[in-house]
Amino acid sequence: MALGIIGLALLFAATAALYASVGFGGGSTYIALLALAELDYRLLPIIALLCNIIVVTGGAVRFQLRGLIDWSRIWPILMLSVPAAWLGGRMVLEQDSILLLLGLSLAAAGILLILEPFIQRAGAGTAHRPWNSHRLFAPAIGTAIGFLSGMVGIGGGIFLAPILLLARWADSRRIAATASIFILVNSIAGLGGQLMKSGSGSSGEAVLAYWPLFLGVLLGGQIGSILASRALPEIWIRRLTALLTLYVAGRILLT
Repeated sequence: MALGIIGLALLFAATAALYASVGFGGGSTYIALLALAELDYRLLPIIALLCNIIVVTGGAVRFQLRGLIDWSRIWPILMLSVPAAWLGGRMVLEQDSILLLLGLSLAAAGILLILEPFIQRAGAGTAHRPWNSHRLFAPAIGTAIGFLSGMVGIGGGIFLAPILLLARWADSRRIAATASIFILVNSIAGLGGQLMKSGSGSSGEAVLAYWPLFLGVLLGGQIGSILASRALPEIWIRRLTALLTLYVAGRILLT
């Protein structure tokens, strides 16, 4: 058990380092690793959301200090996504339903990671996206992604960033900053819903047994922020993560 947790903590640290370098939390990969380790499915979203919060807090502060967070544009996305994430976390689903939703979400996340460079080029080559400026655009995507994120235990940045890139919502650095804030606030809201659903006392005791995972992402996130992933190009980070995510999604959906 101890060796298993230590090994998982090392994988979590590596994941946090890679994701922190590009402004994400790594929730989808934490879920994938936890699913492979065959943990209690009820603990998966709680652990993943806690890890998200630990990793993206530093990134959000860093983006704020660099002046990359445009709060006047972000708040319409967050306005409904936060209560939606809380409601998603409160949803009580049977194990089969949760695993199906998790498998489909991971498959979508993996596909988006693979397609994101092509989406970015498509967005850059388009002069105008009229639906980008529609007043319902930001609240609609925030609500949908927030609700899904709360249910399955991911921050949602992995879904939000490609949509904003395709919409030419902002440049890639500001989109990364927006995704970081989105992940942070929705992870907190989703975690609140998950804890209320399962009972914070019993869940807290079970989750504390996995404290090495939280230490791992704390250290990994700091390393990723400092090194900015110079050892491996971002495109390869996304491809390797996509392959792992798709593999786990296939295992979940086919069993």
